[in-house]
Amino acid sequence: MIADVTRRTPVVESATLSDRLGAPVMLKAENLQRVGSFKVRGALNKLAALGDGCAAGVVCASAGNHAQAVALAARERGVACEVVMPVGAAVAKFEATQALGARVTLEGESVTECVELARARAEAAGKSFIHPFDDPEVICGQGTLGLELLEQISDLSTVIVPIGGGGLIGGVAAIIKAVSPGTRVIGVQAGAMAAVPASLTAGRPEPAAVARTIADGIAVRAPSALTLALIDRWVDDVVTVDEDEIAAAMVLLLEKAKLVVEGGGAVGVAALLSGRIEARDGGTICPVLSGGNVDPGLLAALARRHESEAGRRHVLFTRVPDRPGGLVTLLNLVADAGANIVDVTHLREGIGLHVAETGVQLVIETRSREHAGAVVGAMRSGGYDVMRPVPA
Repeated sequence: MIADVTRRTPVVESATLSDRLGAPVMLKAENLQRVGSFKVRGALNKLAALGDGCAAGVVCASAGNHAQAVALAARERGVACEVVMPVGAAVAKFEATQALGARVTLEGESVTECVELARARAEAAGKSFIHPFDDPEVICGQGTLGLELLEQISDLSTVIVPIGGGGLIGGVAAIIKAVSPGTRVIGVQAGAMAAVPASLTAGRPEPAAVARTIADGIAVRAPSALTLALIDRWVDDVVTVDEDEIAAAMVLLLEKAKLVVEGGGAVGVAALLSGRIEARDGGTICPVLSGGNVDPGLLAALARRHESEAGRRHVLFTRVPDRPGGLVTLLNLVADAGANIVDVTHLREGIGLHVAETGVQLVIETRSREHAGAVVGAMRSGGYDVMRPVPA
């Protein structure tokens, strides 16, 4: 029903994580799935279940992954598709969904509002509404990822699954526990919008407060009653990770595994790196990298931040004589010390300067913290008063 369109995504060994945990770690690279996430599995399965019932077309609401998944599934099955996206949706996601043949309208201030608009539109037009997670057929489709894992990893000990609305973990956990009851299934949420732990405690969906998170793909205010029941029955534990931990996981996956993974897809690795989930004796641990649709600007910002934290990128401030050749002398000194100059900015206001001098902010790349110290030492030996970080 879905195998002709979906990819059987690979599992990739992570030597870095395996060494840190002292246990084998394999990454389920669902970020390499068509349209960049697991969502296409559920969309295709829902269309198959609808059969002729979707002949009039389908309607869905989403700010990203679900929209593209339904659009692709509808195109492959020859079904008309309409998507309602929030007015603030990313232009790239809007255009990507349109490129797949869907009719996209921008309405509503939130995904929750868009869901209600889409549901009403589908009912009025006699079309089928496809919910992103609160649907048994969608959940079963997502569960095919669990079947693949059982076939790909013979000693599967622990599966770590991101949680947004709960459709992915509900389907994966139900299938894995039915076939391999001893395999742990652990869910992970972004701490900024973690509704599931409180919902499990309350025994009903409890909405989380809306908050910003780089794990926007799983920033869902609450699970549904259906997905919460599945999590309560089949999932062994649910943990949360913070924004810095998610960022570190995204960078590690990019740098070490050569995989581009969005924040929501990286939370399982974040849980391992932070120690929220520990290895147990025997068997392979498998975090599911649920999606790879990350904004390039965010990825670049995270990479720069990582370079700074690793001691390979630095911002320095000094003063140079305000005369011809003053800046060139400084730059030659820095280059001779072996640093790569990334950016140079003249600062003439907001700082204490002599009338015959100008402030200079340098962004440099070095091999290490020790190398950066040597560069600063060379600048000071050359008569430059170097300050780091830049004064306000």
